[in-house]
Formats: sequence, C-alpha cells, structure tokens
Amino acid sequence: MKFDLLQTDSQSQARAGVVHTDHGAIETPIFMPVGTVGTVKGVHQRELENDVNPDIILANTYHLYLRPGIDVLEKAGGLHKFMNWDRPILTDSGGYQVYSLSANRKIKEEGVKFKSHIDGSYHFFTPERAMDIQRSIGADIIMAFDECTPYPCEYNYARRSMHMTHRWLKRCIEHFNNTPNKYGFNQTLFPIIQGSTYKDLREQSAEFIANCDMPANAIGGLSVGEPAEEMYAMTDVVTAVLPKDKPRYLMGVGTPINLLENVALGVDMFDCVMPTRNGRNGMIFTAHGTMNMKNKKWETDFSPLDPGDYAWVDTAYSKAYVRHLFTVNEMLGRQICTIHNLSFYLWLMREARKHIIAGDFRTWKDKMVKQMDNRL
Repeated sequence: MKFDLLQTDSQSQARAGVVHTDHGAIETPIFMPVGTVGTVKGVHQRELENDVNPDIILANTYHLYLRPGIDVLEKAGGLHKFMNWDRPILTDSGGYQVYSLSANRKIKEEGVKFKSHIDGSYHFFTPERAMDIQRSIGADIIMAFDECTPYPCEYNYARRSMHMTHRWLKRCIEHFNNTPNKYGFNQTLFPIIQGSTYKDLREQSAEFIANCDMPANAIGGLSVGEPAEEMYAMTDVVTAVLPKDKPRYLMGVGTPINLLENVALGVDMFDCVMPTRNGRNGMIFTAHGTMNMKNKKWETDFSPLDPGDYAWVDTAYSKAYVRHLFTVNEMLGRQICTIHNLSFYLWLMREARKHIIAGDFRTWKDKMVKQMDNRL
C-alpha cells in the first residue's frame, strides 16, 4: 500500500490524498460503507458500485468467521470473489466485538474466549488467529487485534487494556510479517490506538503505534458513548502525534457532522453503520438536516425525497411515497433510504476533498455543520 498526501488545508488539519492498493485507488477523505457479513445491507453490489460508488467497503472478521466460515471463503477464492466486489475491502479484526460481547467473553493475555451470539458455541481469538482469519477472508486492509474499552472507563483499566493492546499488536505484526499474502494481491496491516478518553494514555498509545512504523494508523475506542467534544479532543491529541505522511483511520465514526469535524482534525478514513442502520429505520441525512420519513408531516408532500440529488432515488421517489412504504412496512422504503444515506455520505466526503484542494474547506465545513444540525 502507498499513500500520496496531495494537499493540506491552511486553516485546519484537513488533508486530501490517495491510498493505492492492488484493488484500486482510495481518494481521501473517504467514508467506507459497512458490509458486516459480506453485504452492505439492502444494497445490491451493482447499486453499490454504480450508484453509491465507494472506493472501499468494510467487512467484519468475527461475523464472517462464524458465517459463512473461513473454509467457504477460501474455497470461493476470498471475499472479493464470494461477494462479487472488485474494489478494496477492509476487515475489522473483531476487537469491537470483544467490546460489544462483554457479557459473553473472557479476556486474558493469550487472547479472548467468546461465546457465539448465534448458537452459544465457544471460540478463541488470539492476535495470531485474527491475522490468519483476515488473510483468509482476503481483505486489502487488515486491522490489528485490540480491546475496545467502554465509556466511561476507569483510568487503570484503560491503561492496562492499552498496554495489552500494544503487546497484542507486536504479536500481530510478527505473525503478519511471517505469513504470506493470499489470493495473489498485497494485504496491509493497520495498528490501532487506544487509551479511552485520557489524554496521557492517548498520547502514549499514539507514540507507540507511530514508532511501529506501519503503512497507516487507526484510532479505536471512540464513538462508544462519549460526548462528541471528548471524541474531537482525543482525535486532536492523536493526530498531533501521528506521522503526517500516513493515512489515519477513525473507526466507527459517525454522523455527517462528526465526519467533517474529524476531517478538520486530520482524519482520512471513516466507517460507521449509521447511514445504513438509520436508513432502515426511516431516518435520512441531508445537507440541511435529518428527516424522519415516518413522520406524518410527509404524508402529502409529493416533492422529491431530496432535491440535492445525491442518488437517483432522491428524484425518483417523493417524500410521501417513501413515508407510505414505511407505513406499510415495505422493504423498498428501507432500501431507498439506505441508498440515499450512503450516497450522501460519499458526496459529503468528496465535497470535503474538493474544498480542501480548493483551499476553502474551513469556511465550507463551518457552513455545512451549521446547516446539518437541524431536524427537518
């Protein structure tokens, strides 16, 4: 993997660049749609490629390991062939599931024992095993195995967890470096910074990860319930330490406003289930605020779903029709809102990139943040 930093905004830390992978170039800043189990929910790959048009998508190691299983993915020739997707894929290592399965897992130095949410069977992930599974899935970008701490988190626990994540990272790097790429293309390992919302821990973790000298760096353990101001403060602490010539990936973030504020702090890559999950529940994001398509106020509003026209669904369907689809529990409504939200998120990142290159990002960002902070 190679990263070209093309432009930095003079009034913020926002950057425009290009990440080069064997499955194609990724123009940053970028939002990665979440395809947890090898599908971006409710969206055909043809729509994903032609309408949403992301440079990269994300899948999840824990879920794909359980179903369809690594044997199936290896027989298929990797996830790209299995799901018919020829652009880059990033896999989350399962560290977030360690966090979210808190009632059904046990963490120790060797790794994590957890109970499947599907059938209750027990499994054991080590840093080495997480590397092997991601190699077999066939992701272009592989994430280190870490522990994502909850919020709030007691200081001593956050410190112990951070140091264990660092020890696990050493094991990830050693094992990754001693295993071959699969399926004939290069795979790249991203380490993950932890430290909860403690400035000194975040600085320590960022310095440790920067000294590992990997091709890119990720920021984990945020967007887990902390106020947005704390997220921004921790991101600012970390980006001040990380090398400027490598991509920075903020995991699991967030709302459109979160994305723009973190772009301004020097983050290049994002993922979040929010555009798909909220879309399935009738909430759409627009340049002028959020809309709940289940609200009665749209019942006789026959104007286009969104005149901004971020996707073909925005002008093909009216607000009244989309509300009707949710009223009768028709899956098409969920699909329409999902395609709109994903397309809007990608538009927002590409607009940000244009304004970074043009030199007026800060002014544009401030205007957009104010506009989007409305309920329509």
